[in-house]
Amino acid sequence: MSWQKFGEWAFFACVIIAVLGGLFIPNNGFMMLVLVILGIIVGIINITEKETTPYLIATIALIVAGTAGFEVLDNVTGGLALGTRIDNTLNYISIFVAPAAVIVALKAIWGMAKSK
Repeated sequence: MSWQKFGEWAFFACVIIAVLGGLFIPNNGFMMLVLVILGIIVGIINITEKETTPYLIATIALIVAGTAGFEVLDNVTGGLALGTRIDNTLNYISIFVAPAAVIVALKAIWGMAKSK
């Protein structure tokens, strides 16, 4: 299996882990650690120079969306705690994309610094 394929599978696994974790297992330290490690792997392997700007913009959007406070939906959805589950899922996604964003941003800065 190529490194690129491994990075694609790592990204897919992170999304699945984040969604399932957000729905059923909130605030799990081991799950957060796995997401951070996979985020670092994706940041190193999977994001190309061409994808840097769109990835960083999408990361900003996801992290900002995670601060929206969807808990207010709990009042509407009753016992389903839908808003809390959305918040938990976005929190896990942020935990995954933030380390990858740091790696991608550092690679971009490095590329700009060495090209001069």
